[in-house]
Amino acid sequence: MHQEQHPAPAPTRRLSREAIIDTALAQIDRSGAQSLSMRSLAQELGVEAMSLYRYVEGKDDLLERVVEQLMGDMTSRLDADLTEHWQGFLQALANEVRRLAVEHPKAFPLVATRPPAAPWLRPPLRSVELVNTFLSTLLGFGFTDEQAVHTYRSFSSFLLGQLLLEASVRGVDPVDTPFDDADPSGDDDESTLADAPQVLRLRPLLSEDRSEAEFETALEAVLDRLARDLAQ
Repeated sequence: MHQEQHPAPAPTRRLSREAIIDTALAQIDRSGAQSLSMRSLAQELGVEAMSLYRYVEGKDDLLERVVEQLMGDMTSRLDADLTEHWQGFLQALANEVRRLAVEHPKAFPLVATRPPAAPWLRPPLRSVELVNTFLSTLLGFGFTDEQAVHTYRSFSSFLLGQLLLEASVRGVDPVDTPFDDADPSGDDDESTLADAPQVLRLRPLLSEDRSEAEFETALEAVLDRLARDLAQ
């Protein structure tokens, strides 16, 4: 007797946190963070939206996981041992941050404007691992604690202003980044800084509010540079 053949069922796509984050980043790259939803993400993954909540708490948590992945990818590309001078390390880091901004222009505002995990971290150099690498490298080049922290603040401000301006020129709205109003405090627990000894040690310096002085210093630097240009 002829037995009717039924097509084999389509294989179920394996769901994981990595797949969810990768797909979310791809959607953000295409349409921006505001367009991302748990429903659209589930549809692209071929699963029910509720199944995503086994891996992420919701959209805000998902966006933070996307930022963490972008920062982790960037940090993994840095190798302080390949630079002979502190200037070379800062140049390499700046180019990596810009590469992230150019390759993911619609995701970069998330890195630049979402509240960091701790109030003393500064976008876009906003991960504990990256800041620890930054401080450790400069201290290794002979910087004092105060010089290393000051450089972190100044360098972060330069990158943030320059790359958000570049994003705006490219037509990306730098404030089109959804986030909740919760006060960031997750990484302010010493137990989360066990692998970041320089960040833990220098946290009091990192926490100082020197915004007014930094603004005046940056303004003076711009005025001095303009004066030199006009004198040529």
